[in-house]
Amino acid sequence: MYIQGQWFSIKTMNIKDKSVLEMLNKLIAINRLNKIQILQMVNLASISNDINDLKDNLKWEGSKSFNLNI
Repeated sequence: MYIQGQWFSIKTMNIKDKSVLEMLNKLIAINRLNKIQILQMVNLASISNDINDLKDNLKWEGSKSFNLNI
């Protein structure tokens, strides 16, 4: 991405990465997510930069059922 004369690399969470999968699995277990919540979280993880960005994206999507305990 090019902003104000500088190139920036945007890296998103790789859901195929072992550490990301472990983090998502922990969130699923801790928060007892249902199938729809899991699918939504995985979809948003692929466009999120980190866990905080994922939490913000979940809030942005307006999912009232997400109160992630981290």
